[in-house]
Amino acid sequence: MKAFVVNKYGKDEKLHLTSVLEPSIKDDEVLVEIHSVGLNLLDSKIKSGEFKLILPYKMPLILGHDLAGVVVKKGSMVTRFNVGDEVYARPSDMHIGAFAEYLAVNEKDLALKPKNLTMSEAASVPLVALTAWQALVELGKVEKGQKVFVQAGSGGVGIMAIQLAKYLGATVATTASAGSFALLKKLGADVLIDYKNQDFESVLKDYDLVINSQDARTLEKSLNILKTGGKVISISGPPTPDFGKKIGASWFVRSILSLISFNIRKKAQKRGVCYEFLFMRANGGQLEEIAKLIESGTINIILDRVYLFEQTNEALAYLEKGHAKGKVVVEVK
Repeated sequence: MKAFVVNKYGKDEKLHLTSVLEPSIKDDEVLVEIHSVGLNLLDSKIKSGEFKLILPYKMPLILGHDLAGVVVKKGSMVTRFNVGDEVYARPSDMHIGAFAEYLAVNEKDLALKPKNLTMSEAASVPLVALTAWQALVELGKVEKGQKVFVQAGSGGVGIMAIQLAKYLGATVATTASAGSFALLKKLGADVLIDYKNQDFESVLKDYDLVINSQDARTLEKSLNILKTGGKVISISGPPTPDFGKKIGASWFVRSILSLISFNIRKKAQKRGVCYEFLFMRANGGQLEEIAKLIESGTINIILDRVYLFEQTNEALAYLEKGHAKGKVVVEVK
């Protein structure tokens, strides 16, 4: 089969289109013929080596964390899916590889594709939707009447988080360029802040939760808009020793994580607020719940650009520029 492979870590490394063996499946896996794949900055960060400490992938590596396609083979223990099912997934860490024509996926990571979405639309959903769900529902435990600040509202996670927070009954603030305001207001944002001309720290006050996706300076400023007992959940780091413990990291790795997150954890404690790092995980059950929200019209899908499979490098380069409004997708089939 054809696949895009990265041969070594490096920020400027390119993906190489090559022929590799079609994956075999285990008893609890299905083989998915991939129709479309969603691109994420996580692909770029893994390629550059930014996550080597917590995701020690061996090279060469097939990247790709989001897929939509059709089940063409199933293992003997698979009970939830059949050949011919249209599915979507974010495969588990260490089992990625969606920049390819086929991928073996554990059935616990899979869900049936939302019926009202195309393959390309469905492929744009899993990672960002699971991130929003795990931040707002699992960790944030957002309730009706609370106030949530979602940074970078026009990005993939931002678009999902705004809609999900609104569904949960929160007042939602976000940052974006003025050109994105109409779209984000339509999706449910209540407070719109032009990051080019306004400082969110001077606009927002007494928030319950912040979803941080930006740099260290923005993270520190986010602490100041929270009320006592509020929480910042960061999807851009720094990782914490608690996170290291969750993933079974070694004592050495947990020590490093403790060191690099010490300042922000100390500042949060001094402010009487909480800091948590979220590195989303695969979860087919949560994707089933998300599919219901999509099919009911509660969550809408926004695509920025769709590329051909042969243009995967160009698609990733465009994503890395940070100007996409919505998701970037590659059509494999």
